[in-house]
Amino acid sequence: MRVALCPGSFDPPTNGHIDVIERAARHFDRVIAAVIANPSKEPLFPLETRKDLLADALGHVDNASVESFDGLLVDFANERKVSIIVKGLRAVSDYEYELQMAQMNAALTHGLDTLFLPSQPEWSFLSSSLVKQVSKYGGAVDGLVPTNVAQALKDRFASS
Repeated sequence: MRVALCPGSFDPPTNGHIDVIERAARHFDRVIAAVIANPSKEPLFPLETRKDLLADALGHVDNASVESFDGLLVDFANERKVSIIVKGLRAVSDYEYELQMAQMNAALTHGLDTLFLPSQPEWSFLSSSLVKQVSKYGGAVDGLVPTNVAQALKDRFASS
């Protein structure tokens, strides 16, 4: 069985994230969307909320599941016997960072490869950071994030 990991903080999940996972799911028997706890960042949503939002948004993708991890991605991949990481790239600036990460992961675990999927043009500008900023100031993010995520953002910032 060919299994791939699509890691990220998914804070919050965007339509760009969903697109990359859907596309990966067409090429692999199973895709695990791996939500990182990432203690170095202060997320808008707690880990369990991010997992739930992503799982709900991926409910239509039969061969995708959502898990979370803390620590090194290579350890998470090794525990699940996964040898492919799929990462979406929006721009050249993403590539520089992601290439370094891919090379580090490969150095830490021989045989762990990273596959880069360029974003679809309609999502190439989209980032979780921008979505949070727009939503925080009352802007509409419908069409940029799954419906459940748009509602969660409205609810989160209504209480701020």
